Amino acid sequence: MKQTGGCQCGAVRYSCSATPVRAMACHCTGCKLRTGAAYGIGVYFNDSEVEILQGDLQQYRFESDTTGRWIQNEFCANCGATVFWTLEMRPGLRAVAGGSFDNPDWYNIEAHIWTRSARSDMCYPEGMLQCDEALK
Repeated sequence: MKQTGGCQCGAVRYSCSATPVRAMACHCTGCKLRTGAAYGIGVYFNDSEVEILQGDLQQYRFESDTTGRWIQNEFCANCGATVFWTLEMRPGLRAVAGGSFDNPDWYNIEAHIWTRSARSDMCYPEGMLQCDEALK
């Protein structure tokens, strides 16, 4: 199943050619700062399953104040929208920002992680896996 998406201005376009390894909503400080939202959604693929079709990406490497591991964000050089990131903790995988897909409803979120950093008024779907920290 091929899925496509891109950045806010349309300069960056990509396609993903497989079922994701996992899809998670993350409440860590880094994801909240990266998105400007209450949490971020990462849809993880093997790096070889994500093809950048067009556009220039800039990179920013952030070191977690909790784990000490790095997260490298990749964002559009034109509009600044984060489209991808890679994690030291998940070598060989590339996360795609869940909201950047042309159809953001095609994947299923399997867990909410770093919930210890979540907003106090956060509500989770019934039966959803919740992890205080990262899902291993």
